[in-house]
Amino acid sequence: MTVIRPVVIVSLGFLVAGCYTLQPARGSIPRVGTRVAFDVNDAGRVALGGLIGPEIAQIEGRLLNNGTEDYLLAVSTVRLLRGGEQIWSGEQVRIKSEYVGSAYERRFSRGRTMVVGAAVAGGVAAFLIGRSLLGSGSDHPGGGIDTIQTRIIRP
Repeated sequence: MTVIRPVVIVSLGFLVAGCYTLQPARGSIPRVGTRVAFDVNDAGRVALGGLIGPEIAQIEGRLLNNGTEDYLLAVSTVRLLRGGEQIWSGEQVRIKSEYVGSAYERRFSRGRTMVVGAAVAGGVAAFLIGRSLLGSGSDHPGGGIDTIQTRIIRP
């Protein structure tokens, strides 16, 4: 029972966390406090290049303020044009709306969460069955094979 409890707790943690994806923003202006990502256009790469780097493809983070002309973002990730990403720790960056090509919001993905949940549940079941923690194992050590050889001597 001591092995089962941590496995169940970790599994529930995965299921509760769920999966999120970046999807195109529904409205023209994302809501303050949501996780967003902005595709940066060429003008934005030139203007923000000195602050963030010249090969910015996308900036992701939590939206702190959405003015009429710019966004204030607590940056968590910067994705680069040639692949790769830089992890940030919430530094605030002001991005003019004219530098944004497309805006995305981070939303809960029911389909991905169900797939991950099924995979985790299958992994937990396989772990429990493999360790004979569900009671389907054998009572004999070695899987029920008698390892003691008996020799009958005839007179």
